[in-house]
Amino acid sequence: MISRRASIGKVAIDPTALVYGGSVIEDGCYIGSYSIIGYPSRDTLRSLLEKAFMKTTDMLDPGNDHAIYDVGNGSRIGSGSIIRSHVIIYERTFLGKRVRVGHHVLIREDTTIGDDTLIGSNSIIDGGVEIGNKVQIQSGVYIPPKVSIEDNVFIGPRAVFTNDKYPPSRRLVRTSVGEGAVIGANSTIIAGIRIGRRSVVAAGSVVTKDVPDEVVVVGNPARVVMSRDEYEDKKRRYELLDH
Repeated sequence: MISRRASIGKVAIDPTALVYGGSVIEDGCYIGSYSIIGYPSRDTLRSLLEKAFMKTTDMLDPGNDHAIYDVGNGSRIGSGSIIRSHVIIYERTFLGKRVRVGHHVLIREDTTIGDDTLIGSNSIIDGGVEIGNKVQIQSGVYIPPKVSIEDNVFIGPRAVFTNDKYPPSRRLVRTSVGEGAVIGANSTIIAGIRIGRRSVVAAGSVVTKDVPDEVVVVGNPARVVMSRDEYEDKKRRYELLDH
């Protein structure tokens, strides 16, 4: 079902997909089976229910089965993007051009994702997140609100970001990752941390304080063990073992 308010370019949309509200899907996109684009946020649904109970809308009328899909701001999917099956993208979310989204991904409202970025299967982008261009997010990653990720970052499988130093509290803090950084698999980034430009967080590390630019950190708590240049030299020598 596609909202009557949506703007759809020359795209391929599986007939089981749903498109809500004022969503925009640009040319060359693919929307996979059982995916939902522009899913209404809590506030939008609450407002709809209040109007229905006050009899000021007929959107919940069983005889008006299309109208419910017209609600909300919708989301915007940039040209050439691929949204695979069972993906839910909430309203007020902007995906740039040629974004690739794996299966069973949840992207909550007020999130911005740049061009040529990859979101791996079973990942959760939990709203209010800023993700740059050419970012690679592997499978099973969790990113909560107030996280900012700059361009060309790599995030390994099942890495977890946090935004609350004393959970559950009423104060969420910003966590950020600088351009070109690498976050290893199963790493945990504690709330309020800044991962520096081109730094590397080794797999399984727990980052409890800011990481400077151009270094590699390892362990729990993560500590600096080498420079990024040393890391790149070791990587080159490792890659040569296959030749």
